[in-house]
Amino acid sequence: MAGHSKWANIQHRKGRQDAARSKLFSKLAKEITVAAKMGDPDPEKNPRLRLAVKEAKAKSVPKDVIDRAIKKSLGGDAETYEEIRYEGYGPNGIALVVEAMTDNRNRTASNVRSCFTKSGGDMGQTGSVSFMFDRVGEIMYALSAGDADTVMLAAIEAGANDVETDDEGHWIYCADTDLNEVSTALEATLGESETAKLIWKPQAPTEITDLETAQKLMKLIDTLEDDDDVQNVTGNFDLTEEVATSL
Repeated sequence: MAGHSKWANIQHRKGRQDAARSKLFSKLAKEITVAAKMGDPDPEKNPRLRLAVKEAKAKSVPKDVIDRAIKKSLGGDAETYEEIRYEGYGPNGIALVVEAMTDNRNRTASNVRSCFTKSGGDMGQTGSVSFMFDRVGEIMYALSAGDADTVMLAAIEAGANDVETDDEGHWIYCADTDLNEVSTALEATLGESETAKLIWKPQAPTEITDLETAQKLMKLIDTLEDDDDVQNVTGNFDLTEEVATSL
């Protein structure tokens, strides 16, 4: 059982929590609206919407914001967003996957390319770095859900592929197409999970031991995240604990 790397994905690093809160809520609400518009507005009948609502609740998005996002999908004025993935390299050749939802492909592509260029990176073609990641479902449970053996057994029975446990919790991985099914099965044995979402999981993260490189990389990621069209940014890197605490 491998230890989960809390620095592999920027979701687990410290950041500008307060400043980013409103923007995070907006991105989560957008995902809810898109999911509801693409399928049934009832989360129980729409797996993608169910997971989007679950993730929003995990990030403390207020119920009225979630309800408004769903209702927005029912109106004729809801924007039509296109889901696009951009790929590129940051400082030291660190691979980055940028997921976006946009109503203007040209604007978003230009903005993302500018972010890479200004930070000394390079935006590549689709597929240029994604082969270094696995598209998987990630379900996270708090340590209070049970010991590692209990969670491992429940995960296997639910159809998961792997489990990693560290001091932050239990991280359960499954095929991307099985996320809703595995998540639902786990709820029957372990209860409600903390989060359940699709991620790009790095196959062989590059360890960053240099503070200057880490600072440049974090600046690039922050700049990308600040763009309203960007939903998620994932990199194939691990920050050493010394570097992470110095940021």
